[in-house]
Amino acid sequence: MDVRNKLRERLVAGEQSVGCWIHMCSNIATEVIGLAGFDFVVIDHEHGPNEMLNSISLMQALSATECTPIMRAPWNDHVYIKRMLDIGAQGIIIPSVDTADQARAAVAACRFPPDGVRGAAYPLVRASKFGFKTTEYMDGLPENILVMCQIESATAVKNIDEIIAVEGIDVLFIGPLDMSASMGIIGQTENPDFIEMRARAEKAIKAAGKWMGGLAVKGDPVDAMRDRGYDLITGVSDASLIRDAAIAHLGSLGRGNKLG
Repeated sequence: MDVRNKLRERLVAGEQSVGCWIHMCSNIATEVIGLAGFDFVVIDHEHGPNEMLNSISLMQALSATECTPIMRAPWNDHVYIKRMLDIGAQGIIIPSVDTADQARAAVAACRFPPDGVRGAAYPLVRASKFGFKTTEYMDGLPENILVMCQIESATAVKNIDEIIAVEGIDVLFIGPLDMSASMGIIGQTENPDFIEMRARAEKAIKAAGKWMGGLAVKGDPVDAMRDRGYDLITGVSDASLIRDAAIAHLGSLGRGNKLG
């Protein structure tokens, strides 16, 4: 019944961590991913169909592994974030953080008063093992909850220094597809203008000594991200792993469909 945040421990030790997005709502697939050795998963409530109840079963599936459950909120909503934390998320990715005020709201959602606005039901919820680990859980706060703000627009990059300066942010997580969309070049992640915009964000994050996360996309594979100093790297999802394995297997037999 461990409430330690193993992903934070890896980050503090200076170790790069590799994660997998969870979109399929399958506790069995998530268990396999954890057993395979991923350092963390992101249970996605923004672009995935996950809900609170099935997310509990996903985290239960990870309990016998070393894999840390992170959840992405659908929006910067303190009520939704509170529920994610109560069911046991050990980190929250908040999408579309464009300003320092939005970053402060994200941090506040993850902290109890007087430092934030998170509602208190800690002796009763899954995060404290339903009261069996209340003291350990509370003593580990706020460090054991990773607050991750997504930088995924030209506006966010413009305001990057002010966002980074907000106390309580642990990770700045670059979202390349939305960033390219905000520039009017959606999906063009090899476009020189996009590469320059992303590099501005990366430079500011590393200069501030913050942990940096991101998503591998076309023209920017995992190895390249590792070389640029990313601390958290996501290159696959549960669905993409199954899809790509199926394509490879059928392709070896001269059969199957191709990606469009």
